[in-house]
Amino acid sequence: MKKLLLLNLVLGLVLLTACSSANEANTEKKSDEGKKAEKNESIEVDKGLLNVEFTMPASMFEEENIDSTIAEAEAKGIKVTKNNDGSVTYKMSKSKHKEMMKELEKELTKSLDELKNDEELVSIQDITHNKSFSEFTLIVDKAAYENSFDGFAVLGLGFSGMYYQLFKGIDADDFKVTIFVKDGATGEVFGEVVYPDALEDLEE
Repeated sequence: MKKLLLLNLVLGLVLLTACSSANEANTEKKSDEGKKAEKNESIEVDKGLLNVEFTMPASMFEEENIDSTIAEAEAKGIKVTKNNDGSVTYKMSKSKHKEMMKELEKELTKSLDELKNDEELVSIQDITHNKSFSEFTLIVDKAAYENSFDGFAVLGLGFSGMYYQLFKGIDADDFKVTIFVKDGATGEVFGEVVYPDALEDLEE
């Protein structure tokens, strides 16, 4: 359970870091259209003609100091609005959003490398993914995998893919992340998990 909570916290920090580090240049002063998010559990991305606006749900800030996070983002030239429901809306130029996505890809790739090299996850041999982070293949020692708790890594991959797609602008009702679990010795795919369907199954 501690490992699960740690994975969620790390993913949240990765996304916040990517947002902050990718926006260090000129700000564009445009009129605020006043468009705010109404959904609480998804990241809404509005890609306008010149700017990109996205809203991070309140749940992503439960372990964070929201005010200091906002202050850091504003210091880097990002327009930030704290909404009544606890969510936070960021607004930046399209070029800056593109830079942010590149930084996010870099951070996610780094996190995957750390995951597959984690000495506690002894069954994991490699992790591959497609360009959009919508499909992952977890290559493992099957016997070791089935006799361990390394399956928690699948949850981390699911969240990674979902967060990336949400920031990319894919509607929360449309995105899907598939994780295949493959035996490194035989090439047999003996497991498949699809998110967010798997999260709904856990709630039932």
